[in-house]
Amino acid sequence: MTEITPVLDPFALATELSNKLLIDGALVPARSGATFDVINPATGKVIAQAAEGDAADVDAAVESCKAAQKSWARMKARDRGKLIIECGRRLQAHVEELGRLTALETGKALRTESRVEASVLADAFIYYGGLASELTGETIPFSPEMLTVTVREPIGIVGAIIPWNAPLLLMALKIAPALVAGNAIIVKSAEEAPLGVLRVAQVMHEVLPPGVFNLLSGDGPGCGAPLASHPAIGKITFTGSVETGRIVYRAAAEKLVPATLELGGKSPMIVMGDADLDRAVAGAISGMRFTRQGQSCTAASRMFVHESLHDVFVERLCAAVNAMKMGDPLDEATDIGTIISPRQFETVQRYIQLGKEVNGAVANECSELPTDPALADGLFVKPVIFTDMPDEARPAREEIFGPVTCVFRFKEYEEVIARANDSEFGLGATIWTRDLRTAMDAVHRLEAGFVQVNQNLVVQPTLSYGGVKASGIGKEASLAAMLDHFTHKKTIIINMT
Repeated sequence: MTEITPVLDPFALATELSNKLLIDGALVPARSGATFDVINPATGKVIAQAAEGDAADVDAAVESCKAAQKSWARMKARDRGKLIIECGRRLQAHVEELGRLTALETGKALRTESRVEASVLADAFIYYGGLASELTGETIPFSPEMLTVTVREPIGIVGAIIPWNAPLLLMALKIAPALVAGNAIIVKSAEEAPLGVLRVAQVMHEVLPPGVFNLLSGDGPGCGAPLASHPAIGKITFTGSVETGRIVYRAAAEKLVPATLELGGKSPMIVMGDADLDRAVAGAISGMRFTRQGQSCTAASRMFVHESLHDVFVERLCAAVNAMKMGDPLDEATDIGTIISPRQFETVQRYIQLGKEVNGAVANECSELPTDPALADGLFVKPVIFTDMPDEARPAREEIFGPVTCVFRFKEYEEVIARANDSEFGLGATIWTRDLRTAMDAVHRLEAGFVQVNQNLVVQPTLSYGGVKASGIGKEASLAAMLDHFTHKKTIIINMT
């Protein structure tokens, strides 16, 4: 099989991928011929035209899946796994290309964010490809005269809707297990970031049979809604906002099909009085995802610091963020890139202004906006670290999805556990302490699906990931996720008398 040569010029690659969907193994325009602009958020300039898919394109993708899925499911699981591993191997050769393209369309800094995401993308395919032999059932001692077993079977056609903040990784964590399990899948990309994932699909179709993986771009009402509501879609997996998640869940409920939802967060970070301060400050930098402009569901946007450490913690945190360089996402010297879109930029600015208007709250604005005239129209925001913000204030309770965090004082352990859990969200949480008993108590009492002690890792293949409360339904990124969410269990009884 021939292999696509990586294109390291992201502007040229963006042009090459313009006005394309991937349906039945081929790059094609939308059936309507409609397109929409893809914007470089660092400059405000148009870099490509994306194909604007609609219900007709969803229908075409579904028909392609129907034609391909049965034979794909009949393939030996290990053979499917080998093909997914080969996809991962080929994507490893495109890490630099995909990192540059992602930096261009999302504004995420190449060195600190986009290149890293592209690397983990390839690893996710290799990980799931190796799990193909784990699609096992059970034997059940129901009766000596009967052979009773369960088997895992694919659902059929999966619809996946992915976000813009980590499009490569979050797509991989949906399509890799779905495909290994024997499903065909249709992905609807985010309007703000359709190019990188399209390139991934193009590379994968050097290996995969046509039709098992189709990729569409378009907006939510025109493309996402027809995908979620299509009668042939037997499973929906969605990552995005709580509001859109409710719409997707209603569409699944109407059809009585399963849905996995990974939604928002307002993740608490608790720093106890005995914590390693240097380690906690470094964890706050990575946990708040400042290099990604805070655009992460698990961002540590509520930091509770013991009163004995509060002032020095804030001082060191502000100094660390001040030392980070904001600039062109494609520049290797850049630590912090941009906000994704004008709409999100306005949202973040509105929350910052709301915070500044709260009586007694202090806004510590950090880092410096770039001075390069070429970036004058870029969507850059100075990170803001609020102190003395009341728990009930909107910036302290609502998901901002920007480089804004609130640092609160606390005195007693029981107090801080109650305050950390006082949220509609429950995606991630961390606690920083040297005391094992405190750590073990907190991990059981914190109301979140992903709890860590003395670290703040992002989602990783092999680790079950998902939230509770308004943060979602179901888990991703693990063997259990593949079995529970992309197969159904069939019970078989053979009477041997």
